Amino acid sequence: MTQSDPRLTEATAFAAAQESPFPRDLLAHLESGHFEPPPYNTVLGPVFPRGAPNGLVQQRGQRLASWGDTRQADMTFSAAKSYLSLLAGIAQADGLLPDIDEPVRARVQDGGFDSAQNAPITWRHLLTNTSEWEGELFGKSDRIDRGRELAREGAAQKRMDRPLQPAGTHWEYNDVRVNRLSLCLLHLFRRPLPEVFAERILDPIGGSRDWTWHGYDNAWVEIAGQRLQSVPGGTHWGAGMRIHAEDQARIGQLVLQKGAWDGKQVVPEAWIAQSLAPCPLNPAYGFLWWLNGAGRWPEAPRDSVFAMGAGGNVTWIWPQGEVVAVLRWVHPDAVGPFCAKVAAALG
Repeated sequence: MTQSDPRLTEATAFAAAQESPFPRDLLAHLESGHFEPPPYNTVLGPVFPRGAPNGLVQQRGQRLASWGDTRQADMTFSAAKSYLSLLAGIAQADGLLPDIDEPVRARVQDGGFDSAQNAPITWRHLLTNTSEWEGELFGKSDRIDRGRELAREGAAQKRMDRPLQPAGTHWEYNDVRVNRLSLCLLHLFRRPLPEVFAERILDPIGGSRDWTWHGYDNAWVEIAGQRLQSVPGGTHWGAGMRIHAEDQARIGQLVLQKGAWDGKQVVPEAWIAQSLAPCPLNPAYGFLWWLNGAGRWPEAPRDSVFAMGAGGNVTWIWPQGEVVAVLRWVHPDAVGPFCAKVAAALG
């Protein structure tokens, strides 16, 4: 553990001691039915064992503390959803997504938005988890994640028979629908999203190429005559983003700086502002970012923003304190108290 500010000693020691309940063998954990029982838990992509807990704290872009191996690339689960949000901002900057309230079917005509249930769905609906999209994607039905209770993940039986509501009238955390958004973005860019993410986001902010964003083995589609692999917004069924804390901190710093880096606007400032505005149906959520304005994490500052992944993979952005922290494999119950300790030290 490195430490340059003695005020952070307690906070970082606390985080380092609060290890995730996820076992090191992540494949066995997924196959054991953590998210859902067989046959719905079939893994579709590569899964790698996780490493030891690690993390870092920085303020105004300066690292103040770290623990563990912060260059240990690990699966990050649903933190990748927030990366899809940034890619949607790039699509808008490029003129590929001029109106997020336009029906998706106006630009994505692959049959996925033809039904009466899906035709009214807009990009905003997909970005806020309010789409109520119905269907199957890469062998996974949206029903698998219907009735999902994040507070009791792995312990509660999902209400897979929950009746669907009209688009834009019901909020639900649903990985299949997020993966549908990812496929739609692939249609817009007509290039693999990992390539776009590297060239347009991580390269301009000095990120590494130590990360990989895996797709499902069966997630190959043909777009404009090209065979392309779609990537998921998590690791619910394997695959997903494998990245280290240092790159994640740079991404968090980019968002803290409203999309700007070294005088260049990497992601439009207006997009960042929209992304971090609360969804009317769930004030704790923006465009695939978690928000704390309603006190979801009571101990943390109310202006906190989070990219959150299962297993305790967290990027915390605290705008008022100009702080970014990354926690890898921390116990989820420790996130709020950790934020409070850091805020007390640096506020």
